[in-house]
Amino acid sequence: MIPSELIERLQQAQHLVILTGAGVSAESSIPTFRDALTGLWENFDAEQLACEDGFLADPALVWGWYEWRRNRVLKAQPNPAHLTIAKLAERMPKLTLITQNVDDLHERAGSRDFLHLHGSLHKPRCIRCGAPYQLLDTDMAISNHDSRIDPPTCSKCGGFIRPGVVWFGESLPMHEWEQSVNAIENCDLMFIVGTSGLVWPAANLPYMADKVGVPIVQINPTTTSFNAIAHFNLCGKAGEILPKLYAATFSEDVN
Repeated sequence: MIPSELIERLQQAQHLVILTGAGVSAESSIPTFRDALTGLWENFDAEQLACEDGFLADPALVWGWYEWRRNRVLKAQPNPAHLTIAKLAERMPKLTLITQNVDDLHERAGSRDFLHLHGSLHKPRCIRCGAPYQLLDTDMAISNHDSRIDPPTCSKCGGFIRPGVVWFGESLPMHEWEQSVNAIENCDLMFIVGTSGLVWPAANLPYMADKVGVPIVQINPTTTSFNAIAHFNLCGKAGEILPKLYAATFSEDVN
């Protein structure tokens, strides 16, 4: 049951901010970062693979893991949560989408105004000079028996190409962070969707919103630290709740 007060707030909102986390992508069968590694990767620690030291120690191993992850993403499809967020952007005066996910499912669902706080699997760059690298189909030589893939090299300086994600120990991209904070400070409603609230500094954004008096809506199948500050806690899958909320607000189903 969608609260009538929430429907009214959404109908009146002028600037909606939506923060999405791994739970949204998990509904498209993309494993979350905290899921136990399986198959070729079951003997590895994800945190050791997601850092610069790990890449420098064994570039082929780390690049192979990220290409395996990218392959999983390319086979996945946007789910009703992704599609509803894109539809909301068409109905709201302004919507800013902030995602902690490194896949491209929001883009493929039709979202346009979005901020990738943790980078993207699809935008690698040179580890030495920072030049962007255009991924090709030939870059993904995934094998069922070998987890190692030599990373490509930069045409400008010869350095290894690294995944375009934010690794442990790295700062968030300055532009995306500043734009996210600015959106929080200038919105009148915030949705938190499928995020555990365990990854900082992204997890601080809802608290910033709460501090300036922005009403917060949390959509999550489990309890998080955000339950204490959310004005509305909708317990369940984003792919089920968001379409219902959209239909109740705009009397229109998500196709």
